Amino acid sequence: MRGTNDAPRAGRLTKRREFVAAASGRRFHCERMTVQGLLRDDDAPLRVGFTVTKKVGNAVERNRIKRRLRHATRDALARGASGPHEARADARHDVAAERTPEAPRPPDPLPPADVVVIARRPALEAPYSSLIDDFARALHVVTKPGGARPEHGGAPRGRRRGSGTSRRDAPPPGNPEVTP
Repeated sequence: MRGTNDAPRAGRLTKRREFVAAASGRRFHCERMTVQGLLRDDDAPLRVGFTVTKKVGNAVERNRIKRRLRHATRDALARGASGPHEARADARHDVAAERTPEAPRPPDPLPPADVVVIARRPALEAPYSSLIDDFARALHVVTKPGGARPEHGGAPRGRRRGSGTSRRDAPPPGNPEVTP
């Protein structure tokens, strides 16, 4: 029998600057959550933070979503350590019954990363096993080695195409000065 204390421990993000830093990393989107992650250079364990905005619901619903996501992340990390089919005797949710064999497992040695889970309204009523699977998939995506998002994303800055001259280059209307 495995307890939650046997699972790999993940630290918590507590400071705003840690949440903002994770926002500059990779992202994973699904119906129930958005996950942002940024790899760190130190040897500290994986750290996870949760955000549920007021748009999602009242305080009771937001706290319930946070509790469900906290437990889902613990179970997803435990699944990586114990294997996808091992049922825990103390599981309070429908984890073992609905788990599929092709469900992803978190990376075995947890990478040093900061991960932020931003909840959406469907996380309140979603099956618990789908929250676990979503987080496990997200962890693979956001902790993948490689570059983060571009600094200023999108098209390169400069003159716009097809506009000839920009309005900034043109003289203000009613100005009699004519440029040669």
